[in-house]
Amino acid sequence: MSNSFFSLLLLVLLYTISVSAINPHENYDDDSFISSLGDSVFTLQVPVLEENNLDNLLSFGYYRKSCPQFESILHGKVKEWIKKDPTLAASLMRLHFHDCSVRGCDGSILLNHDGSERKAYASKTLRGFEVIDEIKEELEKQCPKTVSCADILTAATRDATVQLGGPYWDIPYGRNDGRVSIAKEAEMVPMGHENITSLIEFFQSKGLTVLDLVVLSGAHTIGRSSCGSIQHRLYNYQGTGKPDPSIDPKYLNFLQRKCRWASEYVDLDATTPQKFDNVYYINLKKKMGLLSTDQLLYSDLRTSSLVSAFYATPSLFKHQFGVSMAKLGNIIEFLTGEEEGEIRTNCNFVNAY
Repeated sequence: MSNSFFSLLLLVLLYTISVSAINPHENYDDDSFISSLGDSVFTLQVPVLEENNLDNLLSFGYYRKSCPQFESILHGKVKEWIKKDPTLAASLMRLHFHDCSVRGCDGSILLNHDGSERKAYASKTLRGFEVIDEIKEELEKQCPKTVSCADILTAATRDATVQLGGPYWDIPYGRNDGRVSIAKEAEMVPMGHENITSLIEFFQSKGLTVLDLVVLSGAHTIGRSSCGSIQHRLYNYQGTGKPDPSIDPKYLNFLQRKCRWASEYVDLDATTPQKFDNVYYINLKKKMGLLSTDQLLYSDLRTSSLVSAFYATPSLFKHQFGVSMAKLGNIIEFLTGEEEGEIRTNCNFVNAY
């Protein structure tokens, strides 16, 4: 049996497992979970654009005539920025996730005014805005009032991922830029302190599955986190005055030395922090997940089998990451049509009418 056929079989199995995760509003005891797996029959349905109500709205050739140089300009700019600062790849992924998590992928996170999502506490460590601004500035010279900031952020995230060894995925275009951005709404974005049930509920509210949750968490194979986000795990876990017992002792010692100050930063992947690979999942099996939400993926029955699959099959992780990122970018809350949004000429501000 070929490796590609085995990977396809495993992908079908992963999807089945993710669909079989019981409703987050039900009780999650071990016996009921195992029983639900045994009593149910599942059918694999591969989502297509029509099923997500995207037909006639987005198009893979949307800018083919109006701005044929769009992707080449974007690719060149992203490549320049990542070459100067490889950490921007993870920053763009996070920026894209925050954007799509609030009102869908509408570029609302980019709006820079008092009370906007960008000004929220949850957004204070977001980076990469200057990358989007530079791309937009060049596109306005070549194709004025044509390419949306939402499409730029979506595509820049994909190209940045590729630059660090991640997968390529096709992106349909035609998103409009939102005109509304509210700081309070940004606080709903997961921050690394949630439990698995909360994460599953959040992802399901966006039309994403347990499989998407686990594979998109794999974005933590690159990037950094502030030490302030994990100090509770290192010194006073759940008010005990002691460290989180789920952390490997040697890793704990390293983190306590690294994170004496909340303002310091630490790599999300302690092993290969600048390489897009499946080592993130290997670290979870070694009790080296940096955020509590990372480590819980391996200890929770609803997600642990998926972690093990990505740990064992690197190629499967890369393939599914592209699939799940495409789904993230296609969250149906985004704006399309002249009445629903606009094409900003400056990504920081709504247009003046």
